[in-house]
Order: sequence, then C-alpha cells, then structure tokens
Amino acid sequence: MEALPEFALARPRTIAELAAARAAHPDAGLLGGGTDLMVNIRRGIVAPKVLIETKGVAALRTIAAAESGFEIGASATLVEIAEHAELRRHFPGVAEAAQSIAGPTQRIMGTLGGNLCLDTRCIYYNQSQWWRAANDHCLKTTGTMCHVAPKSRGVCFATYSGDLAPALMALGAKVELLGPAGQRRLDLAALYIGESRHDGKGKGDGKNFLGLLPGEIVLRVRVEDRGGWRSGYDKMRIRRSIEYPVAGVAVALKREGDALAGLGIAVTGTNPRPVLLEGTEALLGRAPDAAGFAKLDDLVRDQIMAMKTTFTQGFYRRRVAGVLARRLVERLWNI
Repeated sequence: MEALPEFALARPRTIAELAAARAAHPDAGLLGGGTDLMVNIRRGIVAPKVLIETKGVAALRTIAAAESGFEIGASATLVEIAEHAELRRHFPGVAEAAQSIAGPTQRIMGTLGGNLCLDTRCIYYNQSQWWRAANDHCLKTTGTMCHVAPKSRGVCFATYSGDLAPALMALGAKVELLGPAGQRRLDLAALYIGESRHDGKGKGDGKNFLGLLPGEIVLRVRVEDRGGWRSGYDKMRIRRSIEYPVAGVAVALKREGDALAGLGIAVTGTNPRPVLLEGTEALLGRAPDAAGFAKLDDLVRDQIMAMKTTFTQGFYRRRVAGVLARRLVERLWNI
C-alpha cells in the first residue's frame, strides 16, 4: 500500500487534553514524529482510524539535566536530546544513542516516546503489503505462524531495535505513564515484556512487547542519583548512516579507585525487548580483567537471542553485542 488511508487527526495542547483524546480513542495511533508509524501505515501494516499528535503538548517537550540526573519529556525530539549540552556533559551515553538514530532529517522529527515504543521488526514483517501476501502473512500481522520459528507455539520473535531504551535502562531510568487510572511510575526495563519463550509462557513476545495498560501513554523518563557515573553507547549496523542496529549496546559504570562500584549494560536489536543484562554485579569490586570479561561474554551469550530475524544471523548479532559491551566497558573505565 502506497497511498495513505483516511484518518482523523487530534491535536491536543495539554496533558489533560491528550488524556481525554486517548480515552475517547483508545485504539488511536500516537503520532510524534511519525518516522515509524507513518511508514507502517503506508505499508498497510497498521491502519488506525484516528491519530493523536503529541508534539503540541508543550509539557512533554522539556529536557532538564544536571550532574545527578535528568528528565526528558516523551515529545522531546532526538536532535534535542543529542544536542543538549548538559546531557552530553553528564550522560553522554544518552546523547550518543540519540545521535546514532537514522539520519539528520529523521532525528529532527523523531521523539523519545516514539523511539521507546518503536515497533518490533522482522524480515517477514517490515515489508510491503504485496510482499507479505505473496509470502504468507506472519503471526505479527494477520497470519497464524511466526516464520522465524515455525514450530513455536504461536509466539512472535520480531526484534526490538530502539536505541534510547538501552541507554536509559543502563542508567536505571524510570518511566512515567498516564492512563485512565492516573499516573504511575515504573522501571523502564519493566515496560518491555517481549520474552518470546518457545513454550508460550512468557509475559509477551515480539507482537505484544510493551507492558502498557489499555489507554496508557508515556509521559517522560527520569534518571536520579547517578552522579559520578560514566556512560556510552555504540552499535553495529549494515549502513551506518540510516540502518537499524544489528546490535546496540549501552554501558553505564561507576568507578571507585581501582574497582567497579556500579555497572549497567543493556542491549538492543537482538531480542523482542531491550535486554538489561542480569548478573553484572558479579563483575563489581575489582577492575575489569580477563576473568570479568569472560563472565560478561557468558552473560551476553545466555541472554541474547540467536534467532535470525534480520538479514544477519542471530549468532553474529550475539557475538557483536559481546564485543561492543567489552569495548565500552574498557573505554569508560579508562576515561
């Protein structure tokens, strides 16, 4: 599908108006920059009857940062995040992640909220309508089978590829949500439920990868009490100027003398959710060394999915993630 279908457009100016519009149109698409949503509409992947534009809500465009932490509204653009002086100074990993997304024109349009809620991707899903029909629709659209794992029990293995989520998760970010029951705050990592277990017993999968309650929207993210932490982000991609990550890694660490006092590592582009590595506390209390990096490789191998959901093999993405994590830890340790 190339021509856009008809849709109504709501343009709230306050958070209250945004909440009212969402309540009135629970199935509406939330439109920030539209760099992902409008492409999916044009491809016939989704066809919402109503779009709710979020950029007109001034309260969601703010960015405030200091040495101890920061707050970013959901409608702040990627270029605003990438070029924010205090973020670049105190939390460069977040600015680096924003700067790495797509190209300059997309960063001018794209928003924090859109990147956090970026739709999962797959070589069988992100194609034109005629291609999907010719190859039998997949489970994430109107089909009944995941072509990545045909023997799975109705589980979708599409992968999440947003860049800002891992950079924020590594720093212990919280996300503020607004829904019919009011506001709530939770760890950003808890927003993502795409576990994709073959037995179907996970909380979610590549199709249902966000833990938003019905009618909820993302308001902002916050990082607190991270003074003295160092952060960075890097990713591998096929075409460096525009491509989604083959694997992206964010690292945040705190050094006290010759020992790691804190370490957060998060990975994107490999699983149906951004993965905050579990078990990194085993690397604390000493300087990064060969034994520590061997343990880090084990953590990556055990938690990063090896399914082929892009044009690169899953085992290659897993290997790349481990190499990027090691390089970032070494770079940040030696700053």
